[in-house]
Amino acid sequence: MKKAIAAGIALSMLVGAAIPAYAEAGEKTTITFWHYMSEDKEGQFVNEAVEKFNSSQDEIFVEAQYLPREELMKQYTIGVVSGELPDVGMVDNPDHNSYASMGVFEDITDLYEGSDDQHFLAGSIGSCYYEDRLYGVPWGNNCLGLFYNVAALEEAGLEVPATWSELEAACEVLTNDERYGLAISAIGNEEGTFQYMPWLLSAGGSVYDMGSDASKESMSYLKGLIDKGYVNKECVNWTQADAEKQFASGQAAMMINGPWQFSGLAADAPDLEYAVAQVPKADNGDYASILGGENIGICTGANVEAAWTFISWITGAEESASICKSIGRLSPRDDVDAEALYEGDANWQIFAEIMPNAQSRGPSPIWPELSQAVYTAQQEVFTGQKDVDAAMDAAAAAIAELG
Repeated sequence: MKKAIAAGIALSMLVGAAIPAYAEAGEKTTITFWHYMSEDKEGQFVNEAVEKFNSSQDEIFVEAQYLPREELMKQYTIGVVSGELPDVGMVDNPDHNSYASMGVFEDITDLYEGSDDQHFLAGSIGSCYYEDRLYGVPWGNNCLGLFYNVAALEEAGLEVPATWSELEAACEVLTNDERYGLAISAIGNEEGTFQYMPWLLSAGGSVYDMGSDASKESMSYLKGLIDKGYVNKECVNWTQADAEKQFASGQAAMMINGPWQFSGLAADAPDLEYAVAQVPKADNGDYASILGGENIGICTGANVEAAWTFISWITGAEESASICKSIGRLSPRDDVDAEALYEGDANWQIFAEIMPNAQSRGPSPIWPELSQAVYTAQQEVFTGQKDVDAAMDAAAAAIAELG
């Protein structure tokens, strides 16, 4: 057995996290599972799933340990050097490549390709590959869409905008002294990059070709919305939660955001009637969205057989549908009937329709550096520090230097 329960207890004391009070493992093989789903929210459903697995068979006992996300990432980095890694670990999908390149995760390509269960969406499973080898599987996903105030559009006689031209025209009508047409997050961090990506991809642009005409078109379009007063210039300081506050308070008629904001809207604006649609596409482009959510992998030095048994079970069709619905994610599987799963909830169903086309960020082991170049360009353009050509060419040069 790779690690004793006592080691897990010591680690939990180190990071201030309590280990759930499971039954004694007995003669079962014990494996550890690190995750960052907080105990008072999604973590309760993670623990329930782990308990269900432990009760379902007599060979493996999974010990789930919660660590705050930033602490978990730090422990992965430390663990590569010390050799103290869990058997199974959770990771934010854009970070998966980076940690795979550092040696945190085992190559499970042969295990996966030798299994009968290969039912993951292309974008979701794509985020788990590093140098054409697989280092994990998707856990639960989300993506971006357009939220709109139903009454605001109806009063203005507007259809839901489907293209950039339609969105700009709608913003012109919806913007007034008390309200902006659209709220976005363009903050100088990963959230800003995340929100920018659908525009970039729809125009036919790429992070790896930021100096192209298509990439520049996407940035110019958004800058135009700000310059015309349709998007608040303060968006450069807004997180996605801040954008939700603007929408909930009626200070924006529409916003770009994801299903994780459903609970916030229920608390902030329980009487607001809103709906969801695709992020509007470039007039000559395709709809695009970007993948969010988590993956899980087998860590280096793990009990691979036991870890694979657990991962295969918890990401299987039945458990994936159950846990993703419980924790507010979309299943990354193509054999989970999302329409039936979210029957009666039109907004979740729209996000389920968007999900199959959601693309991963990267994947790249240097995604954090790539993302920094992207959100830096966005900040420079939106704040007027540089024009689009200068900012995007500088981003392209910075990315080229990264190799």
